[in-house]
Amino acid sequence: VQLVESGGGLVQPGGSLRVSCAASGGNLEHYAIGWFRQAPGKEREFVASIRWSGGNAAYGDSAKGRFTISRDSAANTVTLQMNSLKPEDTGVYYCAARRSVASSYDSWGQGTQVTVSS
Repeated sequence: VQLVESGGGLVQPGGSLRVSCAASGGNLEHYAIGWFRQAPGKEREFVASIRWSGGNAAYGDSAKGRFTISRDSAANTVTLQMNSLKPEDTGVYYCAARRSVASSYDSWGQGTQVTVSS
C-alpha cells in the first residue's frame, strides 16, 4: 500500500486545517489507517485512526474533541479535520496503514508539515 499525504500548511491558533491521505496499491478492505505526528525533538505521537470499513474511529488524548477522522472509500482517501488548532499541534503529520487492528502499522507516507503559529 502506498500512502501520500497532502493539505498541510501554516494556520493561526484557533484555526482549522484538513490533511488527507491518499491510499493506493492494495485491497484496503480490512485495513486500518492511522494519523501520527512528530514535533521537533519529540517522539512520534498517535493522533487518530479509522478502519477502512468506516468504523471504530479512535483518537489520541490531544485530538479528542477537536479532530475528526473520516474516510472516503470511493476516493481512497482518509481525511483528518483539525479544528481549534494550538501551537502544540505543530509537527509533521504522517498517515500509516496496517492490515488489521491486530497488526503493526507497516506502510507510511512521507508526511506533511502542519505549523500553528501567529
